[in-house]
Amino acid sequence: MRFSTVAFGAFACVGLVAAQPHSPHHRHAHHHMAAKREADAPTVVVYVLNGRPISEDEVMEGLRNGTLIMADGGDVVPASSATPVPITTSSPSPTPTPEPETSSEPEPSSTSEPSSSSAPEPSHSSSSSSSSSSSSSSSSSSYSNSASGVDRSFPDGELDCSEFPSDYGAVAVDWLGLDGWISIQTPGSTSGGYGDIHTALADSCGSDGCCTEGSFCSYACPPGYQKSQWPTTQGSTGQSVGGIQCKNGKLVLTNPDMADTLCVKGTDRVSIKVENKLNGNSAVCRTNYPGDEAETVPMDTHPGSSYDLTCPDSDNYYTWGDLPTSAQYYVNNEGVSVEDACQWGDGSSPIGNWAPVNLGVGYRANQGWISIFQNYPTTEEKLDFTIEIVGENGGFDNLGGRCRYKNGHYCSGDDYSDCNTREGCTVSVRHGEATFVFS
Repeated sequence: MRFSTVAFGAFACVGLVAAQPHSPHHRHAHHHMAAKREADAPTVVVYVLNGRPISEDEVMEGLRNGTLIMADGGDVVPASSATPVPITTSSPSPTPTPEPETSSEPEPSSTSEPSSSSAPEPSHSSSSSSSSSSSSSSSSSSYSNSASGVDRSFPDGELDCSEFPSDYGAVAVDWLGLDGWISIQTPGSTSGGYGDIHTALADSCGSDGCCTEGSFCSYACPPGYQKSQWPTTQGSTGQSVGGIQCKNGKLVLTNPDMADTLCVKGTDRVSIKVENKLNGNSAVCRTNYPGDEAETVPMDTHPGSSYDLTCPDSDNYYTWGDLPTSAQYYVNNEGVSVEDACQWGDGSSPIGNWAPVNLGVGYRANQGWISIFQNYPTTEEKLDFTIEIVGENGGFDNLGGRCRYKNGHYCSGDDYSDCNTREGCTVSVRHGEATFVFS
C-alpha cells in the first residue's frame, strides 16, 4: 500500500507528495504535486498539519470556511499564510488593493541599515498597566532581546564553524540545544534543488559543534531585524533552507547581494510595534523562515515596554517560488517564559506552535498589512488577554479598518461588532505607526 502525505503548515503552500511518508523533522515542509506515475497499489492520502494528522473532513471544512484556500496549481494554502488582506474592515477609507491569496510568509523589508552597532533591550518606559485575565507576573528568564554588532559587516569566510557569530547581530537561542543556532539543515543531494535535507535535533551535536561542514545554520535576530542570509538554491520539493553555511571549516554568507550583515531591518515605510500593558511577560515567537519553519525567533515582551515588530517588505525579501512572503508570529499566554514558548511544542499545553493566537505582518502594494487570527486548526485555545491594533497616538486615522482580539473573538468594524472565532481580522497601515497592544 502506498502512503501519500499532504502536509499543512502555517504560512506553507502544500500539495500531494506521492510515496513519501511525512517526515516529522520537516515540520512545515512546502510540497508541490509530484510527477505522475502508474500506481501499482492503492494510495492512502494522509493529511498532516504542523506534524499532526488531520482528517479529510477537517481539510474540506477549512476550504469551505476560508481558513484554507486553493492556490494556483492545486496546492492548498492556509488562508492566513497569504500576505495579509483586509477581510472584515468597515472603514470609509479607500478600498486597498487586494493581495494575491497565493502569497506565503511575511517578508523582510528594505535593507535600511541600523545606525548603531547594537540593538539594545527596549527601555521599560512607564505606561499605564491595565489588568489582564491572568495575575501572573513576568516569568524568570535569562534571555535578553539585545544584540551586539547588528550593523557590523560579517567577516565572510573567516570565523570557524564552531563559533556562533554573536558579535555580528545574531542572538543565541541556547535552549534549543544547537549551540545558539535555531536550525541546522544539511542537504543530502543537490539535483534540481536541495533534497534529503537532514535537520539536526536538539543536543545531537558532536565534538565539532552543531554547524558542521556543508550545513546551513540559521540564527535569530533582535526585535526589529530579520536574518538576511539564505541560499539561492532551495528545497527540491518546496522546503525552505536558511542561514549561513559552513564551508571548508569557515562560516560564509549565502546571500551577500542582500546584505553583508547577518541581520537587516524590515520596511522603513511603516513602523509596527508591540506594547505590553499586562502584569507579566508575553513571549512572541517568529517563524524561522526560510529555515526549518519552527517558531524559534524569540521576543520577550515585558510590562510597560514597547518593541519593534519586524515588518518584511515583499519586494526586498525572501520569496517562495515567485510568491512574496510575510512574517508570522505566535503569541503566548501571559507568564509563559520565552524559553518554553519559542520552541516546538508537543501539544500538551498551549505554548510554542500550539500558542492560541498568530500575528501576520507584511508590507506590500504601498501599505502595511497586519492581522490577528486564531492558530486554527492547530488549536482552539483562547489567549488569556486582549490584543488591539491601534494607530498613531492611540488613534485609527492612519489605519484602514480596526481589529481586536478579546475573549476568543476577533472583531472588526468601527464598534467591533463584526466578529468571528477563527479567521481573525486584518487592517492596512497607510503610513506611520501601528501597534499591537497587549492588555
